[in-house]
Amino acid sequence: MSGCIALLLAFVAVVIVTARPSDPKLFPAGEDGLDIALISNGYHAGLAIPLPAMASVAGNDGLAALIPVVTRFQHYDWIEIGWGDADFYRATPSAASMQWQLALKALSGPGSGSVLHVVGIEDRPERFFDNVTRIRISKSGLARLLSRANSTFALGPDRQPEALGPGLYGPSLFYRAIGDFNLFRVCNHWVADLLDAAGIPTTPAAALLPVGILTDLKWRSANALSSAY
Repeated sequence: MSGCIALLLAFVAVVIVTARPSDPKLFPAGEDGLDIALISNGYHAGLAIPLPAMASVAGNDGLAALIPVVTRFQHYDWIEIGWGDADFYRATPSAASMQWQLALKALSGPGSGSVLHVVGIEDRPERFFDNVTRIRISKSGLARLLSRANSTFALGPDRQPEALGPGLYGPSLFYRAIGDFNLFRVCNHWVADLLDAAGIPTTPAAALLPVGILTDLKWRSANALSSAY
């Protein structure tokens, strides 16, 4: 029992030490804010962003990877983006199809590199996903978030993002990405880093699973959240 208590206290201490504050220049959003959406399936999280807003930022800021991605998905209303291990992510369309051997290999890293999963969404994310949490961010925060996402795409010799083939569901594609996936750098940490870039308070130690991100958001950013749409 004492050992369990010690581990719990150590975890709490790590959470407190690694907690990142909000950026008051970016968050909370003012009257010009807009919604993005955190989408979770229980073990993996991604972010969905309104395509018109993404296209505007990508064009104005010259985001070399996102401009062709936006063009390719231009007929959709939102774009969802997630990041993960190349082998595990591409072989796991749902929790029921999870292969523990691939999961353990991915967590032990480095593996076969990483990928980004991009999905076009018609209408609202809530029509297609069960677990959607809206987050209100500023326009400046969105620009920072998209700049961070843009830097994750691996560009080919032609300076274009490298598409790897169909994604897991809906109108989607996988793209080659930058960064190694491992136990200390999972898909949900990537999401937390994008939220941090937008000025939202996050805690890497709590972001191992989506529930950690959501709990952190509800505790420290509750006034910017809404799940009823």
